[in-house]
Amino acid sequence: MGRVIFSALLQLLCLSSVAVWTVRGEDPYFFFVWNVSYGTISPLGVPQQAILINGQFPGPNINSTSNNNVIVNVFNNLDEPFLLHWNGIQHRKNSWQDGQLGTNCPIPPGTNYTYRFQVKDQIGSFFYYPSIGLHRAAGAFGGLRINSRLLIPVPYADPEDDYTVLIGDWYTKSHTTLRKILDSGGRSIARPNGVLINGKIAKGDGTDEPLFTMKPGKTYKYRICNVGLKASLNLRFQGHSMKLVEMEGSHTVQNEYQSLDVHVGQCFSVLVTADQEPKDYYLVASTRFIKNVLVGKGIIRYTNGKGPASPEIPEAPTGWIWSLNQFRSFRWNLTASAARPNPQGSYRYGSINITRTIKLFNSVSKVDGKLRYAINGVSHIDPETPLKHAEYFGVGDKVFKYNIISDEGPPEGSTSITLAPNVVNVTFRNFVEIIFENREKSIQSWHLDGYSFFAVAIEPGRWSPEKRSNYNLLDAVSRHTIQVYPNSWAAIFLTFDNAGMWNLRSELIEDRYLGQQLYISVLSPALSLRDEYNIPDNVLLCGLVKGMPLPKPYSI
Repeated sequence: MGRVIFSALLQLLCLSSVAVWTVRGEDPYFFFVWNVSYGTISPLGVPQQAILINGQFPGPNINSTSNNNVIVNVFNNLDEPFLLHWNGIQHRKNSWQDGQLGTNCPIPPGTNYTYRFQVKDQIGSFFYYPSIGLHRAAGAFGGLRINSRLLIPVPYADPEDDYTVLIGDWYTKSHTTLRKILDSGGRSIARPNGVLINGKIAKGDGTDEPLFTMKPGKTYKYRICNVGLKASLNLRFQGHSMKLVEMEGSHTVQNEYQSLDVHVGQCFSVLVTADQEPKDYYLVASTRFIKNVLVGKGIIRYTNGKGPASPEIPEAPTGWIWSLNQFRSFRWNLTASAARPNPQGSYRYGSINITRTIKLFNSVSKVDGKLRYAINGVSHIDPETPLKHAEYFGVGDKVFKYNIISDEGPPEGSTSITLAPNVVNVTFRNFVEIIFENREKSIQSWHLDGYSFFAVAIEPGRWSPEKRSNYNLLDAVSRHTIQVYPNSWAAIFLTFDNAGMWNLRSELIEDRYLGQQLYISVLSPALSLRDEYNIPDNVLLCGLVKGMPLPKPYSI
């Protein structure tokens, strides 16, 4: 019966780009049809090729509620393979939908694929983006919000409106040109050409249309995500303070800030009250930690406003110590409920015994004259057969080897890099400590799919076991992305209770593309539907497993 209903719902998609349907006894289904195509845009005044979704840049927002089922039918009208990744969505028991080359075969040109996932037990602000090559440099990204269910109290009054703010650095070169630069071996893609806010930049000549409007005296929620390629950005509202309320799926202690550093891949939600003189104001995003600062601006307009925004934009902070101190001010709201009724603080992560410590060191060097980035001396390459498929079909030993890197990191002073699929096996439900150590001169931003983790510390210098005395074991924010400053380290805690194959990567696109990523395999020994879903019936197969009979399905 369920498959009949599902087929009927898919037929509705022929009539509309979005449909909503509720099946008795199930959470609501949201259906989307997305046509991915090339188009021409000129956000920095230079015509360039972009990747559009339904003709839009950025792409459409997905507005969902905890436990909703999201169905996205993606038609690839490009001349090359395509995948979408849902950044921050945990896909409980369902890494089949993660949209990475380690979990999915690409969607071939001229065909379509339907993603089916549930935003299970999550709330917060996220985004999606294309995960192959440097497609993200051409667009096809958009906001993805998960609202709290009506029965779950939110620790602030309902805002007047809820806005998505996608900030990011931008290049005027096409994604194919940028990819060729990296493929040529010896060069970086260098610095970006500008900063965009929702795909635009205000000229400041009086002709700009507002990105957002505010009614005097009302409070608005802004969901801010850095969807860029390599630059950390500082965001500020001219003349207005921000109250931080949520970060990557967790309610936070509601501190006020004049500006926020948002590193690549990160998302914050803030409340802003329209309590100033009614006129235009600038929303400002500027690059951090690079010599020549780039500034992007957008207009926020009071509905009864008279007068342009002041040309004097608020100054950004300097140096990374300021940014580190801001990180230390972020705190988990222990009394607020997230996706479930119980308070966030009822999970006492600080009292759980660590079963394994994994130390990860990022490095960069040349291999046969070509630039490569690595983790613990291994630069990841994607095999033709997705890692998850190879593992599920029992041919993993023909595609990759587990644990080719050491938990202790590479030998001191080692600069050699090996090219290979990088897969770490972690025992199901183990509580693990991961240390990220950055001995480079530039900032790093790390993201883990399938999970949120407790960001217990970031500190300068090198990590040692004695540093654990400085961990925040009470109210570190549970999130999915963490920055590591130059010559510094960061520590995270998490329980690996979500079976699947999960990508851990640098969010800096150049680093990731050239190998600074790995996959974490979390296998349930029970091989049960209680722990992991079976391979989808619409799965695209490629590589060694194409044409192979499906393995025996899991059962309860």
